[in-house]
Amino acid sequence: MTNAPVICVDGPAGVGKGTLCRALASHFGYALLDSGSLYRLTALKALRSNAVDGSAEQLGALAAQLDVQFKVDAGGTRIVLDGEDVTTAIREEAVGDAASKVSAVPAVREALLQRQRDFAQPPGLVADGRDMGTVVFPQAPAKLFLTADAAERARRRTLQLLEAGENAIFDRIHSDILARDARDASRKVAPLKPADDAVVIDTTSLSIDEVVAQAIAICGENVAKHLIAK
Repeated sequence: MTNAPVICVDGPAGVGKGTLCRALASHFGYALLDSGSLYRLTALKALRSNAVDGSAEQLGALAAQLDVQFKVDAGGTRIVLDGEDVTTAIREEAVGDAASKVSAVPAVREALLQRQRDFAQPPGLVADGRDMGTVVFPQAPAKLFLTADAAERARRRTLQLLEAGENAIFDRIHSDILARDARDASRKVAPLKPADDAVVIDTTSLSIDEVVAQAIAICGENVAKHLIAK
C-alpha cells in the first residue's frame, strides 16, 4: 500500500454508503473503490458457473481470475466483466445474496484483498465496503461505519426497486436483510463490525445531506492530521 490517504466507509446494505462515498470522492477529489462490487462480480460469475455452493478452491479461483474493468463516464461508473457491462446485473437481489455467501469464504477474500489495496494511490481513495477499516485498510486515517434500522433499510430498497420498475415486496426484502445481517455479523472471517477507531453514524432519521456534512467534517479533520504527520 502507498501512503495515499484512505477514507473507509463500512456498513450493511441500505445505509447509504454508495451515495455518501460518491459525495466524499467528489468533495476530496479522490478515487472511489466499491469493494462490494468485487464480491458481487465473483458472485455473478459463480451463479453463472453454478458454483455458489462450490468448494473454497473453486470460488477462490473464480475471484482470482475475474476480468474486471471500471469505466467512468457521464452516467457514472460502469462495471465490465469479461467484456460485458454488468453494472445492472450485479445489483440484482439474487446476486447480493450470493455475494454475502461467497464473501464468507476465506479463499475469496484472500484473492480479492491485494486487488483492493492496489486502489490506494495518490491523491487518495474512498473505500466503500464492509471490512475496509478492519481488514483491507486498517491504518486508514479516516473510518466511518454507517448503520440504520433494518426496517428503514428495507423501505429504502423497496422504493428503489419500485422506482426502477421492478417488483418489490417489503416483507421479503426486510426478511432478506435481517438474514444477511446475521450471516455477515457471525461469519468467522472479517465479520461485519465497526473498526475500533471508526466513527459510527446512524442514518435512520438523517437526510443524505446531513450524513454527507457530518462525514466531510470527520474525514477532513482526520485526513488533514494524516497529511501533516506524513
